[in-house]
Amino acid sequence: MKHRVVVTGMGVVAPNGHGLIDFEQALREGRSGIRFFPRLEELKFACQIGGAPERFDEILTSYFGEETLLSMNENIGYISVSAVDAWRDAGFKVPGDNDPVDWETGTILGCGIGGMDTIAETVVPMVSEGRIRRMGSTIVERVMNSGTSARVGGLLALGNQVTSNSAACSTGTEAIVDALWRIRAGLAKRMLAGGSEGPSPYTWAGFDSMRVIARRFNDQPEKGSRPMSASANGFVPGAGGAVLVLEELETARSRGARIYAEILGGVVNCGGQRNGGSMTAPNPEGVQRCIRGAVADAGISPDEIDAINGHLTATFADPSEVRNWSQALGRSPADFPYINSTKSMIGHCLGAAGAIESVAVVLQLQKGFLHPSVNCEDVHPEIEAFAERIPQKAMEYPGLKVIAKASFGFGDVNSCLIFKKWEEA
Repeated sequence: MKHRVVVTGMGVVAPNGHGLIDFEQALREGRSGIRFFPRLEELKFACQIGGAPERFDEILTSYFGEETLLSMNENIGYISVSAVDAWRDAGFKVPGDNDPVDWETGTILGCGIGGMDTIAETVVPMVSEGRIRRMGSTIVERVMNSGTSARVGGLLALGNQVTSNSAACSTGTEAIVDALWRIRAGLAKRMLAGGSEGPSPYTWAGFDSMRVIARRFNDQPEKGSRPMSASANGFVPGAGGAVLVLEELETARSRGARIYAEILGGVVNCGGQRNGGSMTAPNPEGVQRCIRGAVADAGISPDEIDAINGHLTATFADPSEVRNWSQALGRSPADFPYINSTKSMIGHCLGAAGAIESVAVVLQLQKGFLHPSVNCEDVHPEIEAFAERIPQKAMEYPGLKVIAKASFGFGDVNSCLIFKKWEEA
């Protein structure tokens, strides 16, 4: 039996808002969370803007005590706050130290690069200076790739699968797909799924070196992220975290849970770095197979998709992505779904991107609106035929029922999800 899977809780720490209420308002307003970073200017970055949650230290200290904070860097902090928010939003209490283990709930929470700030600012200098014994007992858990899931597993006493995934920019979406399949298979009643990424310049430096991030908008940060725009000049790096509580429908109903949306289907694949695909570029056939696979897994017709929340990073790949969606769905510009990019407001949050964007998808479905793709008034000429399907301002959409969400990452890896608005029969 294939169990149906629904979303019963969400938490988000995004560059333009912490919490569902603030984040939704930011999406509706087209409010950007991208700002100038003086530290990037000092370090002679070509791109000196980025997206990161503001005043996060204040948020973090309001959630956790001093001892817990010692084992957190920003990456782990983002996911921990998001997970606690999502857990409470789903109707659960954060357990105490003496409460029993929840053997039916697990978590898949990933990151793209992880504790690079801790490595660069603490591990490397202290080891180089011979001060190894002074690094402290929490250094390993702050830098290990599974630090995100491990910390949340302990906070919430989770006893099912507790693991971290890493698939570059596809990480957050892939985590949700993996959690979906685990619940479907009857291996868990519920799973927390999502991703996070810290805002360290040591994380962003490699992309600056590759010249794939925005360089021409340091004096206009909010204009810098321009997906689908003719004047796009690279993505804006971002940071944050988000978690969705996925739950077996029968279990959610039995406890009277509020249901946001149903996840109809999901697929993960790789283009094999062939046919135009490479470490940094997607194989178009792989992308199209991923999209078609998710639609088939959802058991719907491509014509039922009302909107697409794309990967859409503001790089050369945007026009190709739109064309891939068109070909995969068999829908021309005349009957193409609406398409938007959350990255236009938050930048590219790497391992957190798909998770934050999935929260945006669910909010849009639940509330019946589509957020704008800002900064693309000058739609790229290669996709000008699709211009009318790109919302420039928030639009009410009471009949919105199905949104496709995809992420594509370095390594030619792809993931796609199909979300449906929850409506009781």
